[in-house]
This record gives sequence, structure tokens and C-alpha cells, in this order.
Amino acid sequence: MKATYFDGKNLNYDDNYPASKSGETLVRVNLAGICGTDLEILDGYMKYHGILGHEFVGIVEKSESPELIGKRVVGEINVGCGVCDSCKKGMERHCPNRTVLGILNRNGAFAEFLSLPEKNLHIIPDSITDEQAVFVEPLAAAFEIKEQVLLQPQWSIAVVGDGRLAQLIIKVLKLSCPNITCFGRHQSKLTGILTDGVKIKIGIESSDKQSFDLVVEATGSNSGFSDTMKLIKPRGIVVLKSTIASRENLDLTPTVVNEITLVGSRCGLFKPAIDALATGMVSVDSMIDSTYPLEKFSEAIQHAKKPDTLKVFLKP
Repeated sequence: MKATYFDGKNLNYDDNYPASKSGETLVRVNLAGICGTDLEILDGYMKYHGILGHEFVGIVEKSESPELIGKRVVGEINVGCGVCDSCKKGMERHCPNRTVLGILNRNGAFAEFLSLPEKNLHIIPDSITDEQAVFVEPLAAAFEIKEQVLLQPQWSIAVVGDGRLAQLIIKVLKLSCPNITCFGRHQSKLTGILTDGVKIKIGIESSDKQSFDLVVEATGSNSGFSDTMKLIKPRGIVVLKSTIASRENLDLTPTVVNEITLVGSRCGLFKPAIDALATGMVSVDSMIDSTYPLEKFSEAIQHAKKPDTLKVFLKP
């Protein structure tokens, strides 16, 4: 099959890469999305070797369930061992022996085919396009905040970051809380967020400090975390939604002094995300950027790295 393979230093294209023979459900990839995590892996995060990509939509080619063959699906990315305490409690995403699609010990979606257990797959209704379906995984991650925190409509909320994940988070939080401010660095992205009725700011003013009940960090940078701690009220809640791969030390002193609750937040349930897209409750069309053939992966990656770029797709 066609695939791009990361050897720990470089991303390489191979049109004769061996397809999976795992015995799991085999999916032909229609479209895959380039995520910020993919770009971090290319910079050394997770020390991953293999096929990148965990946001995808595809058609089931082989399955032990005949009724699944030919169906269009997306897939949850964590595969647990099935026998540990976390798996028995339904928390495969925290299994100590898990594999993660395109991230940890499991080949991902930047290829013609991928494999996942049947239980990880979700059928996509016809009302959702392929481009929209690729957003299910990151949108589910945004909905996870609502699973972890009991949001109050009267809260003043800040989202630090203006990238792809931050924009999805804003769309989800708006369903419960109308008073949201986005702190970003790119005027073009912030202008798009403004159309959602969200207040936008570049830089923190003195009046912003310690004025938010909940702050979501979605930059993946030390500076973003520092800004987050400036914005949160004493005894407020901070949701850490991005992996901060920096090796610099983080100053956690304000967390202790102001008695801040830190909530780590990663993957989420797929059903709320699929329902939101199918009903139009959440629209992602404005976040679609461009599509590249898999063979032009290098151009796609370079484009995805640009500050003003939104969602870039690879098509095998």
C-alpha cells in the first residue's frame, strides 16, 4: 500500500509499504487530517516510529462482521489490552499497555489502509461529509471538557490559543457558556473566531488578569501556560488541553498560591461529536483549508506548519 513512514528523523513515502495483517478490521482511508500532535511527533514528541495520522475517515474493507463491510467509519485511537483494571472499567485510553493510532506503537492513517478493533469504529451518517468526518476525533477531544467539568452558564471563560483545537473547543464551550474570550496571536485566525460571537484579544491587559472562572490552555507552549495562569481567578479551573512538549521548566507557583484546580484533558467520546456534526449544532466547514495527495505529504506538512493554516488533509 501507499504510506508515509516516520523513521524518527524524516518522513518518507513508500508506495509498497506492507499492509497490516493484524486480524483487526481493515479500513481503506478516504481522507486523513494533519494534527498539531503529528507536527510535534515530527519534532521528537513521543519518540514515535511508524505511520503518522490519527484523524481519518474511511471505508471498511475487511471485518468479522459482514454488516460493517462497505460502511464509512471513523475510529477511536486508543486500543487497550482488554485485561487490565483500566480496560475493565472502560477506560482503554488510560490502559498502561495501550497502543495509539499513529502515536504509540500502532501505524496510523497517512496510508491507504489502517487497522483497528471493530469496537473502536463508528459509522458516519451520510449527512456528514468526509472533510467534516475527519474532525470527529479532535471534536470529541473538545467535548471531553464537558465530561470533566460541570460548566456553569454564568462563568467567564478564556481559551488561550487560536489554532485548530482551540477553535473546536470554543465551538463546544459556546453550547453551554456564552461569555468566552479567545486570547491568540494570529489576527486572521482570530477574525474567523469573531464570527462565532466570541471576544478576541491579542495580548493580556491588566484588566484580564485573574478574571476568568475557567481557562483552557490550547497552545502547547510554555508561554501559553504562563498566560493561562495570569488569567485564571483564585480557586478557578484550568483545563490543559494540549501537550506541552517543551523541555523548559514550568513555574507552578501560581497554581499553589492561588489554589488552582488543574484538569488534564485528552481524548473524548465520539458520539457527542458525531451527533453535533450530523445535526449542524457544530459547524467545522470554516476550518477546512486544503487537500493534498499522499505523495505530496512534504508540501502538506509544510503548509500545515504555517501559523495561519487551518485543517489540512491528505488523500491516499
